[in-house]
Amino acid sequence: MKFGVIVFPGSNCDRDIAMAVRDLLHQPTRMVWHEESDLSDLDVVIIPGGFSYGDYLRCGAIARFSPALQATVKHAEQGKFVLGVCNGFQVLTEAGLLPGALVRNRDLHFICDRVSLRVERTDLPWTQNYRKQQIITLPIAHGEGCYYADAQTLAELESNQQVLFRYCTPTGESIEAGNPNGSLHNIAGICNRQGNVLGMMPHPERAADPMLGSTDGIHLFTGLLALTEAIVA
Repeated sequence: MKFGVIVFPGSNCDRDIAMAVRDLLHQPTRMVWHEESDLSDLDVVIIPGGFSYGDYLRCGAIARFSPALQATVKHAEQGKFVLGVCNGFQVLTEAGLLPGALVRNRDLHFICDRVSLRVERTDLPWTQNYRKQQIITLPIAHGEGCYYADAQTLAELESNQQVLFRYCTPTGESIEAGNPNGSLHNIAGICNRQGNVLGMMPHPERAADPMLGSTDGIHLFTGLLALTEAIVA
């Protein structure tokens, strides 16, 4: 399975993602400059965290117009996989690949921490290597990670089971005490209806290496690799 990691001016988590899929899982991986428009060789496109184009206007607003992102939209329309992490999630909502928006955190300050998440669904490649309702811990680092959508959109997300990860307490309760940024419905990660596009604010790539003290995030990637029977133990 070949991965591509889009690099925008201002990206700062692109090498972290590459380390997870290339160095830990030994998958062919190439860095995709934002001006590239041919992604036909890729199976998975990843939009990393950071501050694409300096977050001018608003997070992800300029990145949506880049040639690489326009090619990513076509990639997704073909049913291929797309993952957006942190700023990448913001970009996916700006591009219309995922519904809703990411706005300023509830307390209006940047949060860098580790949080508990509850895995809500395990019948997709992204989450098949987790257990349903499993509580995992992943790092977050964002100032505009509060997920917002209108009532109808939220209802559709819930009825279509598009919420894959939800902020919770360490014991699994989705209450305000376990919600770091004020996201509606404690939403930490969602997919599109087809399930091939995933956006999430927490960073799975920062919990992939045992040397970092946690491997809760690596299972997101190994779930994808199971499709090609290329899981690396």
